[in-house]
Amino acid sequence: MSQTEAWTIGRLLQWTTQYLKERGGDSPRLDAEVLLAEARGCRRIELYTSFEEVPSEPVRTAFRELVRRRAEGTPVAYLVGRREFYSLSFRVTPDVLIPRPETEFLLIRLFDLMDERPDATENCSIADVGTGSGILAVCAARRGTNVHVTAIDKCAAALAVARSNAVDHGVEKQIEFVESDLFAAIAADKHFGFVISNPPYVSSSEFAALAPDVCNFEPRAALEAGPRGTEVIERLVPQAAERLAPGGWLLVEISPMIEAESRRLIDADPRLELHPTVKDLAGLPRVLQSRKRD
Repeated sequence: MSQTEAWTIGRLLQWTTQYLKERGGDSPRLDAEVLLAEARGCRRIELYTSFEEVPSEPVRTAFRELVRRRAEGTPVAYLVGRREFYSLSFRVTPDVLIPRPETEFLLIRLFDLMDERPDATENCSIADVGTGSGILAVCAARRGTNVHVTAIDKCAAALAVARSNAVDHGVEKQIEFVESDLFAAIAADKHFGFVISNPPYVSSSEFAALAPDVCNFEPRAALEAGPRGTEVIERLVPQAAERLAPGGWLLVEISPMIEAESRRLIDADPRLELHPTVKDLAGLPRVLQSRKRD
C-alpha cells in the first residue's frame, strides 16, 4: 500500500492487525478494533461505518501509543480499563485479574441453585471470597434486590475496583466489602446460603508456563496458589464449611489439573456433601460444588 494513501480507519485497522499478528497476538483484529475505538472515543461497532474516515492527529497519536503498549504485552483490558463479563462492562486495573469466560460457569450454576430454592432471592446471603474486580458479587446482586453479598478480598486496591463496579451497576447498597484473608475478618456468627470463589489455583510450575501477557501483567497473588495449586482451596474448604448455613452451597472455580485433589479435600470434610463437578463447554472440570449437610 502506497505511503501516500491517507491513514483511514480501515487502513489503520488493516496495518495494525498485521503488526500485532506478527508479534504473536491471539486476536490481533479484535485488539486493533478495541484500541482504535478507545482512542477515538466511540463504540467498536461504529468503526464499521467509518472505514473511509481519516482520524485526527490526536486520535492517531493516542492509538499509536496503545498499539505500542499492546505489542509490548500489556493486556487490552488494562489499556482500556474495562472488560466484558456476562454481557456487562466492568472496570479492571492491574490490581485485579481480567475476567474470563470460564468464570461464567460458576455464576450460571449459582443462578441455577438460587432458582431451585423458592426463598433464595427473598433473603439470599452470599459470600464472594476473593472478589477481585467484583464481577461475581455484582452479577449476583443484580439478580434481585434482596440478594446481599459480602465481597471479600485481602487486597485493598482490588476492593476499590470492586466498589467502583458495584456503583457503576447500581448495587453498592447490596454489597458489603471486607478486606480479609478468606473469612479471617468475618464475624464468627455470620452464615451464608452460598459461598462462591474464584481463588488462586495455578501451581507454581503452571504459572511459569503462562503466556507473558498473563504472568507479566496480571497480579501473581490472584493466580498462583503455590507448588500444588490447591493451597488456597485447602484453607477455603474448612472455613466455608464453618460459615455455610445448613443446606448452603460452596461453589469454587478450579483448573482441570487440580480437580481430583480438590474433590478429595471437600470429600474429606464430613460437613460437606460433594456433588458432581460442573464442566465447561470443552468438557473440562471447571466448578466444584458441595452442599452443607443439614
